[in-house]
Amino acid sequence: MSVRATARVTALRDSRGATSFPVLESEGPLALRRTRATAPGSARVTVVGAMSAPLGGDRLAIEVRVGQGVQLTVDAAAATVALPGPGPDAGPAHYDVTLEAGEGAGLNWRPEQLISAHGSHLIMRTTVELAATARLVLREEQILGRHGETTGTLISRLTVRRTGRPLLDQQVAYGPGAPGGWDGPAVLGGHRAVGQLLVVEPAFDEKAPDTRLLGPTAVLTRLAGPAVLVTAVATDARELRAVLDRAADELTALATG
Repeated sequence: MSVRATARVTALRDSRGATSFPVLESEGPLALRRTRATAPGSARVTVVGAMSAPLGGDRLAIEVRVGQGVQLTVDAAAATVALPGPGPDAGPAHYDVTLEAGEGAGLNWRPEQLISAHGSHLIMRTTVELAATARLVLREEQILGRHGETTGTLISRLTVRRTGRPLLDQQVAYGPGAPGGWDGPAVLGGHRAVGQLLVVEPAFDEKAPDTRLLGPTAVLTRLAGPAVLVTAVATDARELRAVLDRAADELTALATG
């Protein structure tokens, strides 16, 4: 039997200037926990998987709203593993993420890896709405197949709007049913770890880094707006994380320097 579940987070400033959570709701396999933040003046929420999900046929969603001036990190306790459904007629799983950040807010969206297990079929959609002075750090990491197995089918779309105008809209597809050539030398070249880091920073209006290679399998791209996108492929999850972490450190230093 398929699962339908939505987790919701709303983070606002209270009358004392502290962060409050008028909404912190969990359902099904999506358990939300307020955890200790690592940066002064910020808050943190961790997604804890309460059961195996998403399975074929499941419909999961996470909605995060960050109010004016709030600094929030949302991370995860473990990787998300897309698994086959209970039968051949289960259909694909759907996982929708909606993020919203208000004026002067900062949202750090750092889930763990999404693993596409053999035989799974997942359609993922991430939609972001940003105010003019909002900051965003968004990391996505996709691992195509568990150790020693081929990947499932994974379709992932990321849409980001700033002040209602498009900033980034892209879709990728891997595995059975994806367009031919997705695993070819001009796309993945045999790599099984794919990731990206999107940083939206108003300070980049004046001092954004130039587009350049970050190594043989990674590139930093300056977007048409105060944002940069780092895209990378790697042989495994550890190598991918190292590339994205180095890029995040560099971009953070540039924004605050």
